[in-house]
Amino acid sequence: MKKILIVETNISTYGAIDKPTGLWLGELIHFYDEMVKMNYEVDFVGPAGGYVPIDPVSIKYADSIDYKWYKDRDFIDRALAKTQKPQEIDPCAYQAIYYTGGHGVLWDLVENTELKQIAETIYEQKGYISAVCHGVVGLLPLSDGNGQPLLKK
Repeated sequence: MKKILIVETNISTYGAIDKPTGLWLGELIHFYDEMVKMNYEVDFVGPAGGYVPIDPVSIKYADSIDYKWYKDRDFIDRALAKTQKPQEIDPCAYQAIYYTGGHGVLWDLVENTELKQIAETIYEQKGYISAVCHGVVGLLPLSDGNGQPLLKK
């Protein structure tokens, strides 16, 4: 079975500013929808596991694909309510890792050493690393087996 790991944020505010943020819903759902169409099995992970807050502004831009999955109880449970913790993930089980966007990722993806190790393992086994929008911050700390940064200036 082809498997992909989707990384999401667990952050619900802009740092110390009490303004709601989180995952940009469409950046999760549109990727997920395409992977399901191609018969990939998908798992979800957050730096803390569990609940993934949704940026309320992203709901304003939701379309029919977003609402299709937003009404699916199994999807909501796995992708937004009960994501796995990094220590529950076996990176050798995945062909790819995808970092979702939303402003929340700016606070919990860059410094997460467990997610870094998962992504580097997937890369070293000839897997794919991808991201969308703000999710690219998860790629910043990644390096190859020789310690060279995957992203270069």
